[in-house]
Amino acid sequence: MAGTRTGARGRSAGPAPQAEGTGRVRRRGLLALALAGSGCLGARATPPEGSAGVALPPVPLEGPLASLGGFEISPQRLGAANLSGIHLDETLIATMVDDRGRWAQARILLRDGLAHRLLPLRSGPLRDGAGRPLPRGYASDAEAIARLPDGTWLVAYERWHRIRAHARLDGPGRYVAAPPGLEAAPPNAGLESLALLADGRLLAITEGLAPPARPGLRRGWIGRPGAWLPIAWRGAPPFEPVDAAGLPDGGALVLERRFSLLGGFAARLLRVAPAAIAALGREGVLEGEEILRLDGRALPAENWEGVAVTRHEGRVLVALVSDDNGSALQRSLMLLFELRG
Repeated sequence: MAGTRTGARGRSAGPAPQAEGTGRVRRRGLLALALAGSGCLGARATPPEGSAGVALPPVPLEGPLASLGGFEISPQRLGAANLSGIHLDETLIATMVDDRGRWAQARILLRDGLAHRLLPLRSGPLRDGAGRPLPRGYASDAEAIARLPDGTWLVAYERWHRIRAHARLDGPGRYVAAPPGLEAAPPNAGLESLALLADGRLLAITEGLAPPARPGLRRGWIGRPGAWLPIAWRGAPPFEPVDAAGLPDGGALVLERRFSLLGGFAARLLRVAPAAIAALGREGVLEGEEILRLDGRALPAENWEGVAVTRHEGRVLVALVSDDNGSALQRSLMLLFELRG
């Protein structure tokens, strides 16, 4: 790719930072027209005092996921907007990143097992290796977050494709060895999925990079920084992978999203079997079984971009978050589910 820079060892290679172009603005303009035509504009609810969101009721679902409700999030109360990645721990602290270079944490409170309140805890800018806040735009498009067993946070970025590691999210972020070939990803279709698996490896999937001579598949990797094994993800175009989360049984969930001017947004969640991950070799193809559809019928058809999984009080809980694109025509939502069986 023209204008690439090569960093030191352990540092990703990618295009040099540049001013934001008009492509994203033009796409957002088309998006606004599409959503306005589909009647997605609605009044924003005001969260109760001390909360970052308004509780949403559960809905009846068929299949392995039971709805636990969720929240319509106030970005101002949360301290982050355009949510694109989420991590959920056993105490139900949700840690989120957005595509404007910010992070935020909030605690989910349940009542009778259902979503009740979202308490904002802390937020701030993501930082570079010197501890300076990342400049808005090209350098700060965070898309995924994962946490290693030692507590280190990994944040994946697109446009300037790379991974940074933080001992603390409010501290400096050092470069780690990104998967080889990541720099070839399209600017707005890079590393959207980054998940820690039960066996300690990482699963990384790009949104729009096809392996050589394998159209329809998406380039992915499994392993760890410095020891990445190239694989491929088989989805169902026009759906594209936008996040992933490891499951306690050794499997994974992969979130896919699609958008069209006529149809608007839709998303689906797929479950990948533990055996498929365990058997995966170099250039192996990974795929999953759909277990949830978010298309405006039972569940909202928003711009779903993040998925997280945790164990809590004997249950396996799943959280999804949506990116509102900074548009009054969309909502920042969090939905909670229990994965049964």
